[in-house]
Order: sequence, then C-alpha cells, then structure tokens
Amino acid sequence: MTKKIYCGNLAFSATEAEIQTLFEQFGAVHEVNLITDRETGRPRGFGFIQMDDADADEAISKLNGTDLGGRALRVNVAQERTSRPPRRDRGPRR
Repeated sequence: MTKKIYCGNLAFSATEAEIQTLFEQFGAVHEVNLITDRETGRPRGFGFIQMDDADADEAISKLNGTDLGGRALRVNVAQERTSRPPRRDRGPRR
C-alpha cells in the first residue's frame, strides 16, 4: 500500500526534483506534486509525496521539523480534503 504525505512550509524556490531527492533517502518515491496558485502559477509552499507505507512513516518521523532552505518542514500524513460549501461570488478581487 502507498501513503500520501503532506509537506508544508516549503521555500517557494523548492523544486519537485529537490523534494524527491530529500524523500528518496527513506525509500522509493512514487509521486511528488508541489501545489501552485491557479491564477498566478506561483508555488504555494506545500506539496504531496506518495510513498510506500513503511517508507512514508520513516520519512515523516525523520523529516518533520527538519530545516530545508532556512525553513522548518512540516511533514505528516495527508488528510483527505473535506467537502466545502461553494464559495459565494464576492465580486472582483482588488
């Protein structure tokens, strides 16, 4: 089985290759997905990594709180996204 890991507090300059290399220390990485803003395309500072269960657990315990690019990483098991009510249109953003 595989597990999805949340990795937050990433530097905006972090790349998928850099994150993959970081997590590969603990086992095979099946997928890395860094999240970007839909409108601007800029990084949002977090992403998701898919790994085998045992490898993921070790990566979480070893990497949570470690420093990458001057920032303390927040690494844990990704939570399923809960459904949210639709956003009301608030008009144009300023």
